[in-house]
Amino acid sequence: MPLDDQLAPLSVPARPEASKTPHLKVGVLLSHGFTGSPASMRAWAEFLAVHGYAVEVPLLPGHGSTWQEMNLTTWQDWYAEVARAFDKLVRENDTVIVGGLSMGGALALRLAADRPDDVAGVLLVNAAVASTNKQLLALPLLRHVVKSMPGIGNDIKKPGGDERGYDRTPLNSLHSMVRAWKPLRVDLPKVTAPIRFFRSAEDHVVDPSSVQVVRSSVSSRIFEERILEDSYHVATLDNDATTIFEESLEFIRTLTHPQRPAST
Repeated sequence: MPLDDQLAPLSVPARPEASKTPHLKVGVLLSHGFTGSPASMRAWAEFLAVHGYAVEVPLLPGHGSTWQEMNLTTWQDWYAEVARAFDKLVRENDTVIVGGLSMGGALALRLAADRPDDVAGVLLVNAAVASTNKQLLALPLLRHVVKSMPGIGNDIKKPGGDERGYDRTPLNSLHSMVRAWKPLRVDLPKVTAPIRFFRSAEDHVVDPSSVQVVRSSVSSRIFEERILEDSYHVATLDNDATTIFEESLEFIRTLTHPQRPAST
């Protein structure tokens, strides 16, 4: 169970009267990243909720507890949870946007590939679908020798930032995520929804190969990349967080307001 409200999932219904589209209920799914927690998504989600949008921020299985518990979970478990939250938004709203940070971005892309008719747009922050780190090649064997390695969390430039993640990386779970990348990359051409990809100029967790793969593979007519100059990996809690929030709002309004058609 989550230890406090920052680790708990967040669910807020739509308030169309507070949005620019009172005739339309819009839902937004935001997923946290690998070994992270809803704490990294909460401020973003609350910002969108203030503007009338329904938001769902699930707590992925194995997160918000211990890395040992997470080591018993896999990509399939995490995807099942985001799919559950997504289905709730689809039932209760007229249109749904999906997004996420790091692995959460990969989960959002998986949804967009699997459910193209239900995903109206995709918001990504330093999404991870590939890596040039050769050390990952050792994972299939290494995970049987050691259970964890030093953590990758809290890559935040802003002093005092804390995504409330783990200080260890569970290797069984890491192996599961890396294995899921290949089939996702194969299916990226199925993604047709407009995409806005926020990418930190300096990221110590995800290298530029991921944005290159996504940009070159998706079938989306609209692909917009935004460079974040003053943030590291967990940009939703970093110096550029306000930029992410405001440009996400503008992106959603562009997609859902009939008088403001999306443009390339």
